[in-house]
Amino acid sequence: MSTHLERTRTFTAMHVPGAPVVLPNVWDVASARIVLSSGARAIATTSAGVAWSRGRRDGNDLTRDGALDAVRPIAAAVDVPFTADIERGYGETPGAVASTVSAFLELGVSGVNIEDSLRPVAEQADRIRAARQAADDAGVPLFVNARIDTHLLGVPGSDAWVEETLSRATAYARAGASGVFVLGALSAATISMLVDAIELPLNVAFGPGTLSVGDLARAGASRVSAGSAIAEAAYSVAGDWAAQMFGEQGAVVSAPPTLGWAAINEVVRD
Repeated sequence: MSTHLERTRTFTAMHVPGAPVVLPNVWDVASARIVLSSGARAIATTSAGVAWSRGRRDGNDLTRDGALDAVRPIAAAVDVPFTADIERGYGETPGAVASTVSAFLELGVSGVNIEDSLRPVAEQADRIRAARQAADDAGVPLFVNARIDTHLLGVPGSDAWVEETLSRATAYARAGASGVFVLGALSAATISMLVDAIELPLNVAFGPGTLSVGDLARAGASRVSAGSAIAEAAYSVAGDWAAQMFGEQGAVVSAPPTLGWAAINEVVRD
């Protein structure tokens, strides 16, 4: 069994431009073990999926304790590097973010994802600096992934988008971030530009409307994650089946689930 420190160093080393670590984000033990059985080298949570599974909305509606309660069994169930999406840090001050990071480190995480929600750059840099200090104090080289939410500004690639994205990436790197996550369906040219301009490993999204994992890798991404997309798909299946069962009385299921009872039962075993 590897140590927390070894897993964290291994996770950082997985971030290679052109040969990215691929993270289909999970939200509970079953989804984590299914992803592991598909060949994952590391596990990452989706804050949205975790919040929804607890009956809360995504977007800092879940409390720190609620997130810890949800993530704890997942961390205990896997023996590969594990990174947790901690939304905005579950606190409004840098000190609160540091406390959150310390609490998640106790679970054995090798990384955290912290979103900026377009908070003023200096304020977000202070929060990232606090996260880094908490990890340093614990003696763990935690991979602090700084999510940049410039997708909220409009179509990626515009002059204003590029300027704001690079400004934030530079500030977060100086504050101690290990990598940056730029959301949006990015073109290969935009990814290549970001890779050339940002000194940190670049995390990009995979899902509806994005390039393939292979194309994202060829553009230079160091990390590819699905965010909330898989959880959205899973809950959509539940909604679709319910709609059919309450809808047309002649509706039938056209095909069995890809993973049946026996397969899932086998994967989730202790």
